Amino acid sequence: MTIVEPGATVPTVPDRAAPERVAADAAEVDAALDRLRDRLRAERRLLVAFSGGVDSALLAAVATEVLGSRAVAVTAVSPSLAAAERAAAREFCRRHGIAHVELATDELTRPEYVRNGADRCFHCKSALFDALAPLAALTSATVAVGTNLDDLDDHRPGQVAAARRGAVAPLVDAGLTKRLVRDISRRLGLVTADKPAMACLASRVAYGEPVTAELLGRVEAAEAALHRLGFPVCRVRSHAGGTVARVELPVDRLPDAVAVAAELDAAVRAAGFDFCALDLGGFRSGRLNVLLRPRS
Repeated sequence: MTIVEPGATVPTVPDRAAPERVAADAAEVDAALDRLRDRLRAERRLLVAFSGGVDSALLAAVATEVLGSRAVAVTAVSPSLAAAERAAAREFCRRHGIAHVELATDELTRPEYVRNGADRCFHCKSALFDALAPLAALTSATVAVGTNLDDLDDHRPGQVAAARRGAVAPLVDAGLTKRLVRDISRRLGLVTADKPAMACLASRVAYGEPVTAELLGRVEAAEAALHRLGFPVCRVRSHAGGTVARVELPVDRLPDAVAVAAELDAAVRAAGFDFCALDLGGFRSGRLNVLLRPRS
């Protein structure tokens, strides 16, 4: 595992394609699920940092299966969490009988987060763990995060914050890749099994440009409009001080976007951007990380 400390030189980060979609065989899925259950049995009480994504959803569901009421899913609420994602997290826990609480986090009051450097995620996760600390102390619980093995190869400063605060990563400990996370989720009938990756809204803002609640709200509104236009997998990346919205869609959906170009442009500009640009390179998770590469 490679950890980049805040302020250190960031290594070259490759663009990340969509997760591997070739399903594991039944025996591999069963073995991986057994490893995860065994890992979770080692915990007395667990607070799962629950964003509503596929990784933390699986972790919360299996932790509840193994630990019962001694496992609680905790969702951080701030302007960086889209309202639709917050609602989906609540519904997931209700549907699967998972104890769930929401905690307000204060990352937008922290200058080191607002300035949006390469270590933004470190400061965001630090705010999360600061909010979780009193609850963890009160319940004598360990904090768990939904990091999987594939995440260890990406630029994720939040992993540093998690490690410093003593958080555990049961999916990593059990040897689960993103593919296995999805396959196990499918086996368990979790509604998140095929949910597209959905990072926080702050990940849409180009590094070096300030993160504000107003800008996050505009990004959220623009992406919601794209969903209504029939593009459930999309990113609206903010550039040039929040004036330019660079829209990323799967490559095979680019012709569809061109066909409704006028509506797409109007929807994005109605959200408060001056310009709407369609990225011909298509959607890539973590695409803004190319801005961290040294210029030759």
